[in-house]
Amino acid sequence: MSRNGHLRSTAPAAQQLRPLPSLDHAGLSDARLLPDADFAAYWDAVVLPNGDKNRIAQTAAAGFVLRRSIAFERLPLHGVILLVGPPGTGKTTLARGLADRLAKLICGPSQFAYLEIDAHTLASSSLGRSQQAVQQLFDTTIAEVAAGGPLVVLLDEVETIATDRGQLSFDANPADVHRAVDAALIGLDRVARTRRDVLFVATSNFPAAIDGALMSRADLVISVDLPTLQARKAILADTITALAEAYPGARRLLADDLLDRAAAVSEGLDGRRLRKVIAAAAGRNAVSTVDPGEITFDDLQAAIGDATNGAL
Repeated sequence: MSRNGHLRSTAPAAQQLRPLPSLDHAGLSDARLLPDADFAAYWDAVVLPNGDKNRIAQTAAAGFVLRRSIAFERLPLHGVILLVGPPGTGKTTLARGLADRLAKLICGPSQFAYLEIDAHTLASSSLGRSQQAVQQLFDTTIAEVAAGGPLVVLLDEVETIATDRGQLSFDANPADVHRAVDAALIGLDRVARTRRDVLFVATSNFPAAIDGALMSRADLVISVDLPTLQARKAILADTITALAEAYPGARRLLADDLLDRAAAVSEGLDGRRLRKVIAAAAGRNAVSTVDPGEITFDDLQAAIGDATNGAL
């Protein structure tokens, strides 16, 4: 298991021959082999409109295939997918699920590996060491794992290490911050040219803060927005279904008309907040606090109202 308690891989033991780095490496928060049952569940939990989820997976897979067969100079794919949007819209969940889905779509002799990078730990290194930490990440940690076969790397909140240099001031920001951005871009370029089986999935809540050079390297930029009416209904249905699996009485909340009404009054909530209103609804009366299966629709509606008004 990884240090954060996640299962490293769900593959049979006979396939678990590919080495993974320890989580002591700078910036590394997770390392596992794919496919992975936890990540498959993340993919299933993401709700996007109009088949966007499958399009994203197929586009990522197509890029993988094209990079294997066409020289970078003729088709300059960097193997970078950028997910942008407000907090709570499921970007990190989508990225993890995409990694698992890609491993299932791309067949090959070697199992996929996955690395997750906490960019904040790189940027918060001791003064003068951010550049060194970023260089070590790309030149050592990522390069060594990539040498063993296909790899997906999640760069969460990528603006932390790829801050728009046009908005930085040498008076307010040490030169090391500027150099760290340079190191990240150089690292991406080197991997793109030498390791064609590596995909970077980067996320950002603040795309305006991302350096333009990184934006130009992205093969695909996907805006993950607040859920639509249909998506809100699907998210509520999925969350209540999970609740009903533990507390069967909650099944009555899955009535189509009730879900329609709840989705209609939840406009403006992100997916994360929408799922959390179930807990808030359970706490609105003494009976459902003990047995959440007894949540009433009125309590659910009231909890949604509190959330949309910023009371939760």
